[in-house]
Amino acid sequence: MAQFERHVFICLNERDGSAARPSCKPEGGKHLKDMFKDAIKDAGLKGRVRANEAGCLDQCEHGPVVVVYPEAVWYGFVKTSDVREIVVEHLVNGRPVERLRIADSCLNAENCLHRAGKK
Repeated sequence: MAQFERHVFICLNERDGSAARPSCKPEGGKHLKDMFKDAIKDAGLKGRVRANEAGCLDQCEHGPVVVVYPEAVWYGFVKTSDVREIVVEHLVNGRPVERLRIADSCLNAENCLHRAGKK
């Protein structure tokens, strides 16, 4: 089998409701993964692009979070209505969906405005 051209990782981490940080799964993580798998197949990319579930990607305040490799494009606040756009624009046409990208200044940054208490 040939190597995959891209991997799409969808955070499915689930925390207890009392946790200090939010989690992606209650926001639709499992459903998002299924939708990505279907959209990838529908776009004729099956065998070339793989959608995988991921544990915590440590971007909790941006959840649900999706990251596409090898480009390392991080998407935040992804909704089911965004899946087809990501697949068509990014995976088919090679153009990341800028409106959904997590700003580089927010990735792994303690001072990101999305962090608890920073809004």
